[in-house]
Amino acid sequence: MASTGSPAAKPPVLEVVEMKSENEESFQTFILHDEDHTLGNALKFILNKNPDVAFVGYSITHPSENKINLRIQTTGKPAVEVLKQGFKDLKQMCSHMLTTFESSAKYYKENQQDQSAMDQSS
Repeated sequence: MASTGSPAAKPPVLEVVEMKSENEESFQTFILHDEDHTLGNALKFILNKNPDVAFVGYSITHPSENKINLRIQTTGKPAVEVLKQGFKDLKQMCSHMLTTFESSAKYYKENQQDQSAMDQSS
């Protein structure tokens, strides 16, 4: 007999750990589900370059859990805004790296074809 219930709800990709008071906007812990060291380390690198960030660190609670805890402390700016800017900066950096890689790969392929043609004519 087939189940008629709805599929299990996926957890949110980003979860904000509740703040104890409104005055704590400058330090916040975020949980990023379905992520690992790849995003954690890249995001930590980008956020450390932001002058508004006093501290940033991440941890993976257990190897069998596919989530990271990201802690951000700022010099006064809301941590959520700093995280949003970090994601934008990381996306921009990745886009630049992809464009540079594709351009270099195209250049390499074109030069390899030219070299092969020269080798065959000799």
